[in-house]
Amino acid sequence: MKYDVLIFDLDDTLFDFGMTEKNALHHSFTEYGLPNGLADYLASYKAISKVLWDDLEHGRTTLDVLKVERFKRLFTGHELDIDAEAFGYKYLENLGKEVHMIDGVEEMFANLSDCRFALLTNGFKDVQHARIGGSTLKDLFEVLITSEETGFQKPQAEIFAYTLGKLQMPSKSRVLMIGDSLSSDIQGGNNFGIDTCWFNPHRKDNGTGIQPTYEIQSWDELVEIVLKHVMEVK
Repeated sequence: MKYDVLIFDLDDTLFDFGMTEKNALHHSFTEYGLPNGLADYLASYKAISKVLWDDLEHGRTTLDVLKVERFKRLFTGHELDIDAEAFGYKYLENLGKEVHMIDGVEEMFANLSDCRFALLTNGFKDVQHARIGGSTLKDLFEVLITSEETGFQKPQAEIFAYTLGKLQMPSKSRVLMIGDSLSSDIQGGNNFGIDTCWFNPHRKDNGTGIQPTYEIQSWDELVEIVLKHVMEVK
């Protein structure tokens, strides 16, 4: 087998983050007496959040700042008298309760049971552990690495080095990184010098200079890639 270790991103790779985010925001707004908050403020929140997550990838902010700043900007922009820090913690609490797996994930893991699995995410440690722990994937991963615990984030090569160290896996050539983000997952894998697989179910155009080793639209295709190398070895 060419790839002994498969490293997965979590959000919008294994789990549907759009659904997760909407549900967590709705519950948080409702608890703060704003039952229409999702409809009223989702577009603004997503625009603010995108900027801050991009800043995180490029080292211009930190997770500690991000978790409060996104709501501070939202509430200031809409003149809402809400404590951004308290709301931020409530949102993370609700986020950890949401588990929405993407179609085909469970079958993919079953078909690749001879591989070793790791999870590598830029998300918050407690939230991501809670979501995985509440899913059928909870016993699959040898390690679950978050940027919060390492001090690094994708696409920095250091977080990949940290992950392989935890796995005691010295050979980069036998590792494949799988994720939906070109700028985070694929660029990060490229920076570290491992093969990458871009999960692109919506067939987005790649208008960047970032090139994955593979591109897939469904999990069946990942199984084919890994098992193809098994047949070649035989």
